[in-house]
Amino acid sequence: MNDLVRQHTALSDTDLEWLHLLISEWQLLSDLSFADLVLWVPTLDGTRYVSVAQMRPNTGPTSYQDDMVGHLVPRGRRPLLDAALDEGRIVREGDPEWREEVPVRVESIPVRREGRVLGVIARNTNLLTVRTPSRLELTYLQSASDLAQMIAAGSFPFPGQQLDIDHIPRVGDGLIRLDADGIVQYASPNALSAYHRLGLATDIVGLHLGQATADLAPSRAPVDEALVKLASGWAPRGAEVEANDCVVQLRTIPLKPKGIRIGSLILLRDITEVRRRERELMTKDATIREIHHRVKNNLQTVAALLRLQARRMDSDRGKEALNEAVRRVGSIAIVHETLSQTLDERVEFDEIADRVLAMVAEISPGRVKGYRTGRFGVLGAEVATPLSMVLTEVLQNALEHGFGPDQQGTIEVGAVRGGGVGQEEGRLLVTVQDDGNGLPDGFDAKSAGNLGLQIVRTLVEGELGGTFDMVPAPERGTRVIFDLPVPAEKRDKREKEK
Repeated sequence: MNDLVRQHTALSDTDLEWLHLLISEWQLLSDLSFADLVLWVPTLDGTRYVSVAQMRPNTGPTSYQDDMVGHLVPRGRRPLLDAALDEGRIVREGDPEWREEVPVRVESIPVRREGRVLGVIARNTNLLTVRTPSRLELTYLQSASDLAQMIAAGSFPFPGQQLDIDHIPRVGDGLIRLDADGIVQYASPNALSAYHRLGLATDIVGLHLGQATADLAPSRAPVDEALVKLASGWAPRGAEVEANDCVVQLRTIPLKPKGIRIGSLILLRDITEVRRRERELMTKDATIREIHHRVKNNLQTVAALLRLQARRMDSDRGKEALNEAVRRVGSIAIVHETLSQTLDERVEFDEIADRVLAMVAEISPGRVKGYRTGRFGVLGAEVATPLSMVLTEVLQNALEHGFGPDQQGTIEVGAVRGGGVGQEEGRLLVTVQDDGNGLPDGFDAKSAGNLGLQIVRTLVEGELGGTFDMVPAPERGTRVIFDLPVPAEKRDKREKEK
């Protein structure tokens, strides 16, 4: 819709935002009307209309088998559009149109914002299955008429409302119509069933919905008053009511077709099973986090025991071996500590890399400085755990073999996530470069027998499915390169919007 509006019309960004707000709400109008909706906006030169959005009803047959979005229609070909745009009123005159042997009633509803008509909604009702309407259908149609008048007056949709389209109640989930005093005039079968599950033993028609809802919900002092007002239909809001082991989601839509509230629509849905599953997932997440926390504590205990044993060793080689084991265990503990603080099995690895750098630098305090460039991004636990061990081994190897006892220098850890310059999507390129003494003559990383390098080769090539190489740095020192396959990083929705 954004592209069509900006390409063909003179609407501003604020006008476009209003249309987006309308589109987020108009499934409600389509379902209540049993009709297809097509939004037409006049073009920049005023000679044509362009259709920028379309909605089909869930409650009845469609009038359009084809997609109408993007169609251009000359002004004058559809008189109802012209009348609604020019006169700013709902237009229903004219005989039904015939489309592929199907009679279709067409109506036009102007879309108004701050006194200006931005476009026109064409409401198209398939008349092929028309029959004597039931009480439910009459309530739907009356509510649709009220909403259409509010759209034409510019009072619907409600500005400032943020809706989660995937979770708001739909017309078919349950609908209650209230009068201006909050008394129930009509309740659909699904709505009545939902209130019975909340504990209501009588018919809901004729009751004050706000008070009846507050009586069903557990007493929550000041909250009761807010719940009474919401369920009475005074403001466009949403809430959840929990009682009798049942959870019902409510959404209130005040009806003001002529600027004065004549009643309200209450959409509701039984979400008991949804909330039960969410609670189960929360319990599982909490259990998993607790497991990671305990594993971290156990690893720290193991590291402390190894450190204690190293202090009692007389052999320098034995002490060094135990200290290396302490650092290996510590790198794994860091990952589990981070996982214990997240809601899923994914971690921001940049923090882990920085902590590993700080931990390994303790070997040579003040002599060798380490720093990181680039971003590792978010990694799953199955990648983060072995990668933390790999980094520990490589950094430890660089400190021990790349620099002399009193030699100073730097170690740089670089990371380029898939999508970077020259980097294939879904891969992570990691480099560890020092400015130390470099590699000995004839060194081959693939055949070196050092235990640390054996661990690195096993983890990178075997467990992570990547490649590993160790080469002289361009100017001085050594460069270690890992190229690993990793899943594409999932960015947060807010980050995408930015």
